[in-house]
Amino acid sequence: MNVRNCRKCGRIFNYVVGPHICPACREAMEEDFQKVKAYIRDNAGATVTQVAEECEVEIGQIHQWLREERLSLSDGSGIVLQCESCGAPITSGRYCEGCKRKLTMGLQNAVRPAHEDKPVVEKQKRESDKMRFLNK
Repeated sequence: MNVRNCRKCGRIFNYVVGPHICPACREAMEEDFQKVKAYIRDNAGATVTQVAEECEVEIGQIHQWLREERLSLSDGSGIVLQCESCGAPITSGRYCEGCKRKLTMGLQNAVRPAHEDKPVVEKQKRESDKMRFLNK
């Protein structure tokens, strides 16, 4: 049994998997998430500060949900999120589609077995390899 203290309220709980928060705090966080999601849907032009104040949620938590791709922004949103690699504007996650593609290709190339070019050995032409004709 893995017993831990909740990072939010300090209560002891049986930890299984996920963030180190108790089930009660996890439910409260899910309720906050649903409030933020509804507020962003209804107020497309709201900034992160406005969303945090209206929903009584920390700005860092909103950014975390965006990075986890649990929330996605609309095109006219006042919230600006940038790709961690190139700085391009994105609606959710950590990277833009181009950088995701580059990372994926890089990982695939790293995992794929390297095809070593085997040196081509040319056969030496020997006299015995030639075709001979018998004069009859």
